[in-house]
Amino acid sequence: MPFNSNPSYQKRHFYYAIFIPFAIGILMILSFIVEKGMNWDFHTAGIFPRRFESLPGIFSIIFVHADWSHIVNNIISFVILGSLLYYFYNEIANRILLISYVLSGIILWTIGRENWHIGASGLVYSLAFFLFFSGIIRKHVPLIAISLAVSFVYGSMVWHIFPWQTHDPISWEGHLSGGIVGLLLSIWYKNSGPQKPIVIWDEEEEIDINSYNEEELSEI
Repeated sequence: MPFNSNPSYQKRHFYYAIFIPFAIGILMILSFIVEKGMNWDFHTAGIFPRRFESLPGIFSIIFVHADWSHIVNNIISFVILGSLLYYFYNEIANRILLISYVLSGIILWTIGRENWHIGASGLVYSLAFFLFFSGIIRKHVPLIAISLAVSFVYGSMVWHIFPWQTHDPISWEGHLSGGIVGLLLSIWYKNSGPQKPIVIWDEEEEIDINSYNEEELSEI
């Protein structure tokens, strides 16, 4: 987390924070445009749980979306949450993003319904859960503020990690997988990255009242 108050440093850090999430978001859009523009069907690049031939989908699932509404919602959330991750947790951001990407896909492949699962929502949920729980665990005011902001904007996401209907078209398993990974990462990396400052009292500056007589004490 940047503590340098220099405006030029803050500007550079901001651009750095948005670069990787924005670049990945561009790749998602390009993949979607190519698929629809060429009238192709990329759904088999998603994940079909417990089918070994779909294991590569763990790495390609975030680049496959059903329609414009699906991809726009995922990209906006991913860029916002990813930028917050890189801005406030820049020291561990690459690890959090990579582990979220791979592990959420592996869990989905393990627990998901036997159907094709596509989209980047698993990754989005992992980032949201990490940012929320990490701020609470670290008890550092700026990070707690991020937790509150995430809960305020994305709080309703928690309801989508549960099945609401028998043939739910939304991959709640993908959401649940991402949520589990985000929570686990917030615990695993609780001692890495930004931490709550430790207050150190300077004992030399403390006043020993017993060392003053009554006249001197009245002048303090």
